[in-house]
Amino acid sequence: MAKKTQSTRLTTQHKKNLGVVGIFGENAKLHDLTVGKVAQLVLNDLSEKYPQLSFQYRSSITKSEIHEKLSSIDAELGQSIFVTGASIRPDGGLIEVKDDDGSWRVVLVSEAKHQGKDIGNIQAGNMVGKNSDQDLMAAGNAIERSHKNIAEIANFMLAESHFPYVLFLEGSNFLTETVAIQRPDGRLVTLAHNSGTLNRLDRLTAANYGMSINTNHCVNKFIKPKDKTIMLQAASLFTQGNGGEWDRADMLKIMTEVAESSLKALGSDLFTQLTSNE
Repeated sequence: MAKKTQSTRLTTQHKKNLGVVGIFGENAKLHDLTVGKVAQLVLNDLSEKYPQLSFQYRSSITKSEIHEKLSSIDAELGQSIFVTGASIRPDGGLIEVKDDDGSWRVVLVSEAKHQGKDIGNIQAGNMVGKNSDQDLMAAGNAIERSHKNIAEIANFMLAESHFPYVLFLEGSNFLTETVAIQRPDGRLVTLAHNSGTLNRLDRLTAANYGMSINTNHCVNKFIKPKDKTIMLQAASLFTQGNGGEWDRADMLKIMTEVAESSLKALGSDLFTQLTSNE
């Protein structure tokens, strides 16, 4: 009951505000902001909406801290570590809230990745490839490094019922629709969204169990195959679909939505603080 009341309280407080629009003016220039700077705007917004709560931002989390959290869940976990000074550094960092017990809990982890410059090259009239005689460049595998960060944050949050990992994808390697781009000489080049040479989305959907993209999957899903119950931690993958860049205001709205989903999921763990001044 306390958790349901807490969720209602958070929703009510959100409606009393203007939302993310209220944290930057009409003349603010968001386009060139990094995802880390957008995360700072989310942090400021959360601090204003929920002054009873304490939030913090950090750019990284150490491998040792992740293993310490794992071993606190089960003694067999988190035992093998070789580079104790290693750390995980998501592009947008992490935002955390302090719960009623004084522990910091993750409410948002964000990254933004760009892969595939085909559209810009075509529009500029550039040819690519070893002999500079191709319209399109075969997609690389750099984006797969994101899987490591997602897996490590999932380890760190294994005891939580939410997983607020947001990955924004830009570039021609993340198309969800086929597009035709005109070269300066007038020739149209078609970029097929279902081309195995070009598209890399399928290599990332392993991080959300093949569920829908452009969807907030912050709250963990529980499935019950046969006589077992399994918790799924799914990354929330967002792509423009046409190869374009993300509007930073749209990123801000999505990141704020995911962070607030986390607060609702934490529910009763924040109850004492949010009712202390009432």
